[in-house]
Amino acid sequence: MAVEAAAIHGVAPAATLTIATWNIHGGVGIDGRYSSARIIDVLGELDADIIALQEVASEQAHKSFLVEIERETGYHVAAGPLSQRVGSDFGNAVLSRYAFTSIVRLDLAVRDYEPRGALDVCVHVGAQQLLRVVATHLGLRPGERREQVQRLIAVIESDLPHPTVLMGDVNEWFLWGRPLRWLHTHFREEPAAPRTFPSWRPMFALDRIWVSPVGRLQRLARHASPLARIASDHLPLKAEIVVSR
Repeated sequence: MAVEAAAIHGVAPAATLTIATWNIHGGVGIDGRYSSARIIDVLGELDADIIALQEVASEQAHKSFLVEIERETGYHVAAGPLSQRVGSDFGNAVLSRYAFTSIVRLDLAVRDYEPRGALDVCVHVGAQQLLRVVATHLGLRPGERREQVQRLIAVIESDLPHPTVLMGDVNEWFLWGRPLRWLHTHFREEPAAPRTFPSWRPMFALDRIWVSPVGRLQRLARHASPLARIASDHLPLKAEIVVSR
């Protein structure tokens, strides 16, 4: 069942939030069928306050997809960057029950590899509480990921006054790879890493969530409903975070 729009608007300030990240594989499930309705139904199952999506199809591929998401769920939607290079049709999106106060689109492209990017957004989750969310999808090659993580950390460190979430598909297959070690060091903790890929038999923890300041990340788990296992080749990763104390 899709999230009721009436439950989204006029959301009251909260001490904790539910967040999630999900690579939706362009809306194409493991059966090879495109279905925006399945994606919307899984979003309803997640019932999260803020959701980062990866592999969101470009307007050329499925021009009504983000419009459907906004109409059917009531979420505020920020999207991009969507690649302009031939052969790359996907980008990132952030869905939020809270209105965005800023949206910055980061270019993480490395040389001639497939273009990658991140969304750096802020939302007011209380009268005096601002939350920063950086949503990304990193590259397939180790050297590419190393450069992208260094760029992300530099951007995050440039502005640190607010609680910050970094989440997305980091594509890191090596548990002791430098990108993961750098991120654990920056956020001063190593969160649990539930396996989310492939959705029908999860073996790899490609999808990750970090939160600062330290100690604010709670109840991290994959969402493995029967529908989620079919709707994409990744399972959603869901967490509860503390935003005010």
